Amino acid sequence: MASIEGVAGTRELAGKRALVTGGTRGIGAAVVRLLLDAGAEVLTTARSATSTVPEGAAFVQADVRTRAGTEAVAAAARDVLGGVDVLVHNAGGARPHPAASAIPDEEWQDALDLNYLASVRLDSLLVPGMRERRSGVVVHVSSAAVLTPVGPLLHYVAAKAALETYSRGQALELAPFGIRVNTVTPGRVATPGGEETRERWARLNAAPGQVNAHDTVPLGRDGRPDDIAHAVLFLVSDRAGWLTGSNLVVDGGEFPRG
Repeated sequence: MASIEGVAGTRELAGKRALVTGGTRGIGAAVVRLLLDAGAEVLTTARSATSTVPEGAAFVQADVRTRAGTEAVAAAARDVLGGVDVLVHNAGGARPHPAASAIPDEEWQDALDLNYLASVRLDSLLVPGMRERRSGVVVHVSSAAVLTPVGPLLHYVAAKAALETYSRGQALELAPFGIRVNTVTPGRVATPGGEETRERWARLNAAPGQVNAHDTVPLGRDGRPDDIAHAVLFLVSDRAGWLTGSNLVVDGGEFPRG
């Protein structure tokens, strides 16, 4: 992988402090590596202890599905980084079920806690520091499943749809304080979490067409974590200085636009 110095000619995030949730594998780990390469100081999180934290990043073990977990992450961000200039909400996921009617109540709540309320809670704890400094960037990672919602993952899709609406509202509210808020929406990306979900789906004997709107990606391949990470890097950099309230869909052209 080319370094950011090789791509952009400069360590464009030097001096920035970044928090990335769910940053020990897949898209999150790719984001952490690119932010580090760009010169940022990075703290990341996971629900359990892991040996896969990207080299150079600080780590806090916490379950961001809970209020206590988000409070622990925010405290670590203040203690380790001294504050946050860049906040990337990447943690997410849910288990597929045979149909929406088969999703247990507790999994609806879990999907909301992980995919939506974790961002709301962390923002409430860390964005006030950005407001005081009148500077900061927030990126929410959504899912192209929102574009073609299906019953077996409707709890996940509904939570991500709420996240996208929240992100647009936050962008308008925080713009006067110099804070930019954007969303990245990945399509079908080859990650451990994505593979686990597809395997579970296969065990339910769901038709492949229920998962993806098209049998093939127009650009001819599944996405890679770095494809999404580069989109995140762009949005948190000064190159996207006039972008807020946007949703950058990175899906190889797979999903239909409204």
